[in-house]
Amino acid sequence: MSIVLDLGGLGPADIAAGPSALSELMASLHVLAEPEHHPEAADRTARAAAADPGLRDELAVFAPLWARFRCRLFFPRALPLTADLEEELAAVAALSAGDFLDLVAPGVLGTTALPVPPARELRAGSAAAEDYVRRCLRRSYARAELARQLVAAPLELRDRLLAVLRAAATAFFAEDWRTLRPALEDHAREVRRRLATRSPADVLTQLLPTAVRVGPGERVRLDKLQIDEVRVAPRPLVLVPSARVWPHLTVKYEHASCVVVQYPARGTAPADQLSLRDLRDRLMALTSPARMELCRHLLGEPITTSELAARLGSTEPQVSRALRTLRDAGLVRSTRDGKLVRHRLATDVVRRLGDDVLATVAR
Repeated sequence: MSIVLDLGGLGPADIAAGPSALSELMASLHVLAEPEHHPEAADRTARAAAADPGLRDELAVFAPLWARFRCRLFFPRALPLTADLEEELAAVAALSAGDFLDLVAPGVLGTTALPVPPARELRAGSAAAEDYVRRCLRRSYARAELARQLVAAPLELRDRLLAVLRAAATAFFAEDWRTLRPALEDHAREVRRRLATRSPADVLTQLLPTAVRVGPGERVRLDKLQIDEVRVAPRPLVLVPSARVWPHLTVKYEHASCVVVQYPARGTAPADQLSLRDLRDRLMALTSPARMELCRHLLGEPITTSELAARLGSTEPQVSRALRTLRDAGLVRSTRDGKLVRHRLATDVVRRLGDDVLATVAR
């Protein structure tokens, strides 16, 4: 599954790159709400949660807005970009009831699989509003309650959300942002320098380890749990580097103002992130009992094909085919030693699949 971005027609002036304090706050709140996705941040999120129990409860109310779908409200909608949180919050405070509804209602529902009526139809008591609340209820009670409050009094919910975001900034985010912002701004300047001399598709494939160019023209495929093709122009493309979004990559393209890609900045994610295809190939390679047995022999020391065949009671061609599958998946490394080629399990690669996988191979 993937999203293909068609970048044809975009020039350097049509692409903006820079950090967003509001987007970074949203990424931090996602980590706080779903720590099981972010074990590397367990200590930081635990401290933030313990800092203010009242704030923790309020953040739980609004958690659907920064769950996997990510509400469009938290991403830039206008250029030039600003990395100042108070300026971004002021822009949210200036939204009309209709604009706030249009931005937030899809985020409360949390999926693009179901259409969301426009704000003018989401009037309290209307059939469209009641149907919208029912669809949110099918997703969760928390989403339904938030939907009821949104439909009944959008501006009151807007002001309550702003109070929660400001409280989160005071409690833990402001200090974090002072540390993160300089490096993100340096990264964005480097991205802008690249865009001045290289095509947008080239720059995106350099920035995003799992992005690949596809077909003719300026088209880039991104691994996402969505299937869509998005022509960006005539809208601008906004690239938002983040220190807290990994392992996620967020693409927001439903708003008329711009297409936004929030991605892990360099140094905040492993350099060798897998594509979905690579992950599938590695997992499939280990589903064969014969290849798993071969991996167990390769764990202790480098072994030749002929020795493996003798140990396994198999033929060399059969072992060679199994080795090729494992090697193509990155699970085995082969090195030449004079006339001999020796093979060994890539334990560092297997470990990244999980400790249980490595323990199963090793036992």
